[in-house]
Amino acid sequence: MDKIQAPLSTLQWIDRDKLKANNYNPNRVLAENLRLLTQSILTNGWTLPIVVAPDLTIIDGFHRWTVAGQEPLLSMLGGKVPIVIVEHDDEDKNVYGTITHNRARGQHLLEPMKAIVKNLIAKGKTMGEIGKELGMKPEEVFRLSDFTRDDFLKLMTRGTEYSMAQVITKY
Repeated sequence: MDKIQAPLSTLQWIDRDKLKANNYNPNRVLAENLRLLTQSILTNGWTLPIVVAPDLTIIDGFHRWTVAGQEPLLSMLGGKVPIVIVEHDDEDKNVYGTITHNRARGQHLLEPMKAIVKNLIAKGKTMGEIGKELGMKPEEVFRLSDFTRDDFLKLMTRGTEYSMAQVITKY
């Protein structure tokens, strides 16, 4: 087995409390994005193991580790998280690993995101579902949809029945 394949041979589920955060990660995530990460795990399952050094210091996956310590994931996972161990001959490579994992994830481009939102709407997905699954507020879905305000309001209320307004006067 070569160096590139070696980490996956160490895949295991361990108690999350055995892991420790590193002291050099420059990445910060808003609470809203942590909720989105939790939703992603609930929707897709746990797809990416936490990358750790042999001493169980987190190289990549601090935010996955964080949400795994909160409900509902804590109970659902039984306090365990999946890890892979990466052994470097130089501790600085752990730092490099943290930074490159974060930077390699990139950013979402506007036009492809618009196309995705439009496609989901065309398939009949509700604004609520799109917002929940993609971690977007209704305004963001609206901006990406390129619909007029009136078209968007119709989509927002699709499938919802409202009663006619009544004028009530007090005698």
